[in-house]
Amino acid sequence: MRPLKIIIILALIAGIAIAAWYFSRPEPADENSLTLYGNIDIRQVELSFHDAEHIAAMHAREGDRAKKGQLLAVQDLERFRYAMDSAEARLEAQRQVVARLEAGSRIEDIRKAQADVKSAQATVAFAQKEFDRIQEMVRRKSMPVQALDRARSELNEAREKMRSLKELHELAVIGPRVEDIAEARALLKAAESAFDLAKKAWQDAHLYAPADGIIQDRILEPGDMADIRTPVYTLALTDPVWARTYVPENRLGRLKYGMPARIRTDSYPDKVYDGWVGFISPTAEFTPKTVETPELRTSLVYQVRVFACNPQNELRLGMPVTVSIPLDSSSESGSSSPCKER
Repeated sequence: MRPLKIIIILALIAGIAIAAWYFSRPEPADENSLTLYGNIDIRQVELSFHDAEHIAAMHAREGDRAKKGQLLAVQDLERFRYAMDSAEARLEAQRQVVARLEAGSRIEDIRKAQADVKSAQATVAFAQKEFDRIQEMVRRKSMPVQALDRARSELNEAREKMRSLKELHELAVIGPRVEDIAEARALLKAAESAFDLAKKAWQDAHLYAPADGIIQDRILEPGDMADIRTPVYTLALTDPVWARTYVPENRLGRLKYGMPARIRTDSYPDKVYDGWVGFISPTAEFTPKTVETPELRTSLVYQVRVFACNPQNELRLGMPVTVSIPLDSSSESGSSSPCKER
């Protein structure tokens, strides 16, 4: 009886061992699906003013949702307003200069120049008669020669003045030179650019959200001096959101841009987020230490970004995720975001 008991015991032990091996053996890898692990990643924007000035007001706090184009902060506008008013005044003055030159001489200016020429002609005629009279008297020796010299000088002066007035009359009839008009127009363009620059500086003193997002950090406060080197807010963009994962080289060949994916998180275990492969790194890198075990950290992998549909803004920066990609599905390269289609 004892040998029989021993045989039965050995048979039971062997059966248990076989059952344990059968149920604990590793399941074969699914060749039609790829499971990746990673973390949610987003883009962040450091928002700052362009010019140095004190902050007058801030309209957002940490955690506030910001819409694209929403006013977030304003600098003290007094200095910017003065600069803009000054540039606008110089612009208007130069516009009047150009308008005056383009219009040419006024008819009143031409008539005045013509009248000045006639007056000068009369003066020359009088000076000529006076010179002839004194010359005759000098010839008769009834006047000194010095009187004749003085009369000749006055006649020459009258003739030069008449010549000058005739030239001014001709210029009044012709109008401004083409070069003068071109110079005035160039100065007008410079004044317009100066005004646009002053207006742009005034606009840049208003800080707007460049895209939809969440205020992550409020760095400065009203009264602080802000410029281009000092961020005012850190804005976490809510779109796009992607899972940063890594795929080994032996599975890279079956991964295509645009493939649909399904994303799961521990925070919402019963919820599945739709996604798609939006980026496959062209270069290999070592497995990040935050992703794999020490034994696998020396393995070369390729970074893959799986963009996620996140309509409820439940996926947050750094959140661990599990990504499933069916490898037998066709890619959707060239199509728009699946989030907009669903």
